[in-house]
Amino acid sequence: MATGVNRKISAASARAHTRRAKKNTSIQLPSGMLKMAVAVFFMGFLAWAYQAIQPPPPKICGSPDGPVVTAPRIKLRDGRHLAYKEHGVPKDVAKYKFIFIHGFRSFRHSAVTPSQEVAEDWGVYVVSIDRPGYGESDPDPKRTVKSLALDIEEFADKLGLGPKFYVIGFSLGGQVVWSCLKYIPHRLAGAVLLAPVVNYWWPGLPSNLTNEAFNEVKLRDQWGLRVAHYTPWLTYWWNTQRWFPIHSVVANSPEIFSSQDKELITSQLSRRNSHQSQATQQGDHESLFRDVNIGFGSWEFSPINLENPFPSNEGSVHVWQGDDDLMVPVTIQRCIAQKLPWIHYHELPGAGHMFPLADGMGDTIFKSFLLGK
Repeated sequence: MATGVNRKISAASARAHTRRAKKNTSIQLPSGMLKMAVAVFFMGFLAWAYQAIQPPPPKICGSPDGPVVTAPRIKLRDGRHLAYKEHGVPKDVAKYKFIFIHGFRSFRHSAVTPSQEVAEDWGVYVVSIDRPGYGESDPDPKRTVKSLALDIEEFADKLGLGPKFYVIGFSLGGQVVWSCLKYIPHRLAGAVLLAPVVNYWWPGLPSNLTNEAFNEVKLRDQWGLRVAHYTPWLTYWWNTQRWFPIHSVVANSPEIFSSQDKELITSQLSRRNSHQSQATQQGDHESLFRDVNIGFGSWEFSPINLENPFPSNEGSVHVWQGDDDLMVPVTIQRCIAQKLPWIHYHELPGAGHMFPLADGMGDTIFKSFLLGK
């Protein structure tokens, strides 16, 4: 009887073992397949993500698939070209020679200049350039805060502007003027900054002031600026994805413009910039997105710490700012002007970001600068 019982127990144990084996087998097979599926999905996601953050190559002017070259250009020592346009009196008879540096989504045709009458009366020559990647100037994948200042110095030498020249910059072009004041002050006879864009991360700015100004920025724009500052390698993806709203300025949203700006855009911009589509014809990444990364990236210096480039009053620096500018916080501009007492600061009541486009404003800006007022 014991033997029979033992046989029953052994049979029961065998059946239990078989059930456990089947159970274990049923768990292990899906587990292995799940791991493989997760691995395949992860690798696919990485491949997709890598492709998503890679900008397309630029359409370089003069290349087989690129736009044609129509503007005169200066060839720099590294082989790149800077396109330009001349305004005012001939260079060889000019008393004052200016290099104009355009802003975001703009180019050489968008220069702020005096009227021909004022240019002839005062002997003013203005040459406006396409910044790298804009218009017909070759892209510079190594572009930095410093590099364009050095480009401008080399451009001036090859164009024959003499040992000293003037610079004038609008919006993000105003940031380039700060760079010129830092890196090539010995080549400048004077400088004008029109609504220069501020970087909320410039060292030396009071944190309570920058935090307050930054918090007044729309949430979508805060995120766009954070991406450019902290993860610039994601800027292309951020501004081309469709999951989240991109920065208002990149999107060219009407909400970034003040009432005056909208009036000026309607009455002036279309008339002045009939070739506007050419500004970013080589690709958004080498123009717009690289601008954002550099303009709001980590700078090696802060304008607030600059020394007076003209200690003997042999030249001057003027900053113009509208108090209704929705893109550049007037509070930070005032702070910079207060910290730099050698700045001639002009604040325009009721003016927005596009005030230089107003009729007669070019004459006002140039006359004020040349008169030292």
